[in-house]
Amino acid sequence: MDLRPGADSCYKCTSCDTSCPVAEVDDSFPGPKFQGPEQWRLKRKEDTEIDDSIMGCSNCMRCDGACPSDVPLSQMHNSARGEYVDNQMDKLSREYIRNRILANYGTLARLGSKVPRLTNAVMGNSLVQKVNEKVLGITAERDFPEFADETFRSWWKKRGGPKVQSEEKRIAYFHGDYANYNTVEVAKALVRVYEEFGYEILVPDQRCSGTPMFANGMLDDARRSAKVNVENLGDAIENGYDIVASCTSCSMALRQEYPEQFDLDGTETVAANTYDALEYLLINENVIDPIRAVDGDELDLPDFAYHAPCHSRNQGLDRQAVELFRHLDGVGVEDVGDSCSGISGTYGWKEEKYDYSMAIGEEMFEHMEHAEGETGMTECPTCSMQMEHGTGYEINHPLEVLEKALVETDVEV
Repeated sequence: MDLRPGADSCYKCTSCDTSCPVAEVDDSFPGPKFQGPEQWRLKRKEDTEIDDSIMGCSNCMRCDGACPSDVPLSQMHNSARGEYVDNQMDKLSREYIRNRILANYGTLARLGSKVPRLTNAVMGNSLVQKVNEKVLGITAERDFPEFADETFRSWWKKRGGPKVQSEEKRIAYFHGDYANYNTVEVAKALVRVYEEFGYEILVPDQRCSGTPMFANGMLDDARRSAKVNVENLGDAIENGYDIVASCTSCSMALRQEYPEQFDLDGTETVAANTYDALEYLLINENVIDPIRAVDGDELDLPDFAYHAPCHSRNQGLDRQAVELFRHLDGVGVEDVGDSCSGISGTYGWKEEKYDYSMAIGEEMFEHMEHAEGETGMTECPTCSMQMEHGTGYEINHPLEVLEKALVETDVEV
């Protein structure tokens, strides 16, 4: 992979470094400029290894948006991280084993979700959490996310699949692991909202988007997941479906990271036909007029403190929820600013990164607490964890708010 053109475009303005939330709180982290173009130049020399500080990058990808020269910083970081893990990391080390487990959350989730109540009881036990921290380096400060009693895919199968048939309106839903095993209500909300707008929904076989694998340098694992996803989503596209994801990190992986990292046939087609769930509705449907018609006084909806995930900002989607829901009469939606939440997927689950994660999120916590609303809203499941962890607020997904406003009322869409 020739990253030289990108590296040569860097003129060391340090915009990426000043936008990096990790560099702001961790003095030992040299920043994205060093991790990207500078390390690439050093690596061109013989006998120069990847600097181990590459594992301190949280993969928030804010540096991509900050760079005025379009240097492919996150692509460089992913490539360097993968090379470091493959060639320099001890495969028997606690860090490698811990990172492999976190990166492949879906594997454990498949097992844990078979007996959700037992798994929740075991993983929620404080003694187990302390053992996990001592043995694996997974922080005991966080509550393990609970599994739903029934996975989304089980619910979908029991339901009999789609309730709407359409030749013109078709979406294939990429739910990802977390909405399948944990936040099943978000996935159900997507189904109900899209069917309200007349869409036929396909739920193709799929694997994790690969975001946690990219973040931990497990590129072989990410490639295997990408191969399955690109093949199955590509088939759906050929049959007239657009791809819709309810998690902005998932849509980011399908849109940007797959084409950047892998030469699989079909990645460009999948990238060009993938959308965030709210984005797709706003492009193709009149959502604002039905929202305006909702009588907010009759809804049991609170005011919201909204956080735009970093991977939503990278896709230019950071204002869409606020701009839509400001039309919802009687319900306040306040953007709590552009800071990173700090958890960045698996980053904030690592014992040695936990304090940095909370320090990064501090600005967001303070803005939430000063906002009128005491319920949070965001599209990212791990940002949701961090918002709840840092403030104690209940967090909603925009799709859940749309469901309450448009599906559970008499408003016609």
